[in-house]
Amino acid sequence: MIAAGVGPGLAAASAAAALTAAALQGAPYGLVVSAGIGGGFQPDAPVGSVVVADEIVAADLGAETPDGFLSVTELGFGTVRHRPPEELVRRAAAAVGARAGAVLTVSTVTGTAERAAVLRERHPTALAEAMEGFGVAEAAVAHGVPVLEVRAISNPVGPRDRAAWRIPDALAALTEGFGKLVPVLESWNRHDS
Repeated sequence: MIAAGVGPGLAAASAAAALTAAALQGAPYGLVVSAGIGGGFQPDAPVGSVVVADEIVAADLGAETPDGFLSVTELGFGTVRHRPPEELVRRAAAAVGARAGAVLTVSTVTGTAERAAVLRERHPTALAEAMEGFGVAEAAVAHGVPVLEVRAISNPVGPRDRAAWRIPDALAALTEGFGKLVPVLESWNRHDS
């Protein structure tokens, strides 16, 4: 386990460094799991719940144009979406009692109802937003390693209200969820998917 840091850039750099070091030592990783807390799109991902990403999406990587937002993919410069192995997502969500859906990676956390609505309209299957998953996924994909993202919900996506954040509850949910997830991770074989 490594603490990747806050934001997609630092998360990508930290994950890439760990993956490279392991590969150079002859003990490459077989799976990368990005885990932490995040905001939940209400009512689908209530505070205290856990979600498993079936898509890891860079939600704000692109360009604002007079005609609206265009993703990096639409601009022809790469991808904004990674899909974890479907069977692993299904098994992980079942073990943890979590919903599966898109987890959005943002560089700036949503702080208004308007921004939450825009993100939800652009990504109707989104359950959560966080700041690291896509960076970790980019590093994993560059190393040919599958990736999974798991988030415990500490606050609603929308108007910024620190008094409503439930970080200890989310961390407790994440810890409990990982206790249930470990057997799935230990028994999963990347060739099963």
